[in-house]
Amino acid sequence: MAPGSFHDDTSNTVCVMDASGRLGSALVERLLQRGYTVHAAIQNDGELKIGSGISSEVKKKLKIFLADPFDYHGIIDALRGCSGLFYTYEPPQDQSVYDEYTAEEEVRAAHNVLEACAQTETIDKVVFTSSVTAVIWRSNDLNSVANSDADEKHWSDINFCRKYKLWHGVSKTLAEKTAWALAMDRGMSMVSINAGLLMTPDLSIKNPYLKGAAEMYEDGVFVTVDLNFMVDAHVCVFEDVSSYGRYICFNNVINRPEDADQLAKMLSPSAPSLPQSYSEDMRIIPQRISNKKLNKLMAEYESKHQLD
Repeated sequence: MAPGSFHDDTSNTVCVMDASGRLGSALVERLLQRGYTVHAAIQNDGELKIGSGISSEVKKKLKIFLADPFDYHGIIDALRGCSGLFYTYEPPQDQSVYDEYTAEEEVRAAHNVLEACAQTETIDKVVFTSSVTAVIWRSNDLNSVANSDADEKHWSDINFCRKYKLWHGVSKTLAEKTAWALAMDRGMSMVSINAGLLMTPDLSIKNPYLKGAAEMYEDGVFVTVDLNFMVDAHVCVFEDVSSYGRYICFNNVINRPEDADQLAKMLSPSAPSLPQSYSEDMRIIPQRISNKKLNKLMAEYESKHQLD
């Protein structure tokens, strides 16, 4: 996105947490390019990755804070003077264990961060990064993820997720619901981005989003999102005053055998190719998830702002 303008000098300071993840680092870079002063909150073992295209002059608007989502006072320090927060919880890509305990951690983190926002008078808006997995797992049958097309009004069924050990769905659903409950209770303005599988160079088969991938594929809800598109979506919902509620975010649907084969090879280069008979299967799985709400908002936003 091209640099934007601001209503006043107090509205252009924002916080990004966790700024050390792929999405967080990309958000920091884009926000700096747009003229924001950015408070980048990273965990003790995190590292902020900023591209070489950011000038030293622009970097003067970057302030780094050590604050993990369980350090309430650290969060308060990072939020001080900010008008907005971009919050994303990204466990390590190679995390070997993603279970119910991990889900509980993510819920506690969401509560902690939103509570800190409620106690920070300058915060006007929160952009909460959630996942499509908080939307799609809502059937009594693993072979039929949804009885109707998934959109923003749908929530994953926690009992269903627990039954099939879909811990990513449990985490994202409970954390997002916790955030919404606190935001509504405290009268905070919040929007959520329910993102598809984020496509990054370090994506691995261990990514917890991929649990249940075969069922997602068969039900037409296996969606992915490019990093740049996801960053655009975050900036759009933050800057557009008409944004509200949840936004399903993706720009690619994996619904053909060749799509699935390509992703499998990306995740595991040693994976065997599809059999010839399967690769000749021209069947396209009907898409059963909608991103119309976000597409409409971004189209209207683009009509007012120049996008790169």
